[in-house]
Amino acid sequence: MRITFVLPEATSAGGVRVVAIYAQKLKDRGHQVIAVSTPRREPTLRDRLRVLVKQHKWLKRKPRGVCHFDQVDVEHHIIDRWRPIADADVPDADAVVATWWETVEWVWALAPSKGVKTQFIQDYEIWHGFVERVDATCRLPIPKITTAQWLVKLLADKFAFTDVTLAPNAVDLERFHAPPRGKQPVPTVGLTYTTFRNKGADIAIEACNIARREIPELKVVSFGSSRLNEALPLPEGAQYFHHAPDDKLRDIYASCDAWLFGTRIEGFGLPILEAMACRTPVIGTPAGAAPELLADGAGIPVPPEDPAAMARQIIAVAKMNDADWRALSDRAYQRASRYTWDDATDLFEAALRGAVQRGTGATVAL
Repeated sequence: MRITFVLPEATSAGGVRVVAIYAQKLKDRGHQVIAVSTPRREPTLRDRLRVLVKQHKWLKRKPRGVCHFDQVDVEHHIIDRWRPIADADVPDADAVVATWWETVEWVWALAPSKGVKTQFIQDYEIWHGFVERVDATCRLPIPKITTAQWLVKLLADKFAFTDVTLAPNAVDLERFHAPPRGKQPVPTVGLTYTTFRNKGADIAIEACNIARREIPELKVVSFGSSRLNEALPLPEGAQYFHHAPDDKLRDIYASCDAWLFGTRIEGFGLPILEAMACRTPVIGTPAGAAPELLADGAGIPVPPEDPAAMARQIIAVAKMNDADWRALSDRAYQRASRYTWDDATDLFEAALRGAVQRGTGATVAL
């Protein structure tokens, strides 16, 4: 098949990483694959004036940052400026895959020659507003591929849409792995740092601060793509790794007795699988795919919005004897090992092939 992925700005975000993995896997299977994305959006005059008034500086365009498509052998075309991607920007193909709600609008407007239209939906993408437009894209009669059971249910319950393929995310065990081990000499937990409230870093941080009242020596490590913000400080003495590469992430995960997942709203939650692949148990809220991933003793579920409950589980893990911790670590690794990118690509590829074979000639207005 000839397959085009349409993205907004291709960045270091986890969702872009997943798209890049599928693009590479599909190319490796003999398909012709190209990704087309926009450059970073220029700040508007209103944005610049707002920053000028509040921060007394002129907001400049940031240079292009790290992109997951830089790490794969897939053709990646960045168009001339930020604007809707149009027919002239994409080749004729068998399938064209929108990867974000706004790109669904663009893909819907493409000519039939650009491929059968499909939507890869990794979250209910209403974080920046535009709820009505997001909902309109969810209702469009184009096949959808998604990553977690809660999204399948959302599409069915809220939009009465059932032409959905579930392709759970996976973890690359060649990149994320660790040998069996015992507990750390000093109790250690880790978390992903971001100021984006949906991701719940504040919950995990508060849980660490509460746990330290009983375990003052508790060590905290963290990584993220955000710079540390004084409005959301890490616990005192925490180690922070900014833009850590995958080989460093592996070491960070493997240095912990537990990984904290405090997310409020999540599409899937790749750090859960990455930590578990590194034999690190996860203490997590029921967001994204966490209910499936942490079930049956593979991890430690905690209620949402409850730092005290998370702190109690941090303390419980810190006080585990070595044999019990190793058993929990083994269960985490076994769960992560169930999810492979080859299996996920089988599902993704079959969904695209089915969409191409069926075709979708329906036309409706947004």
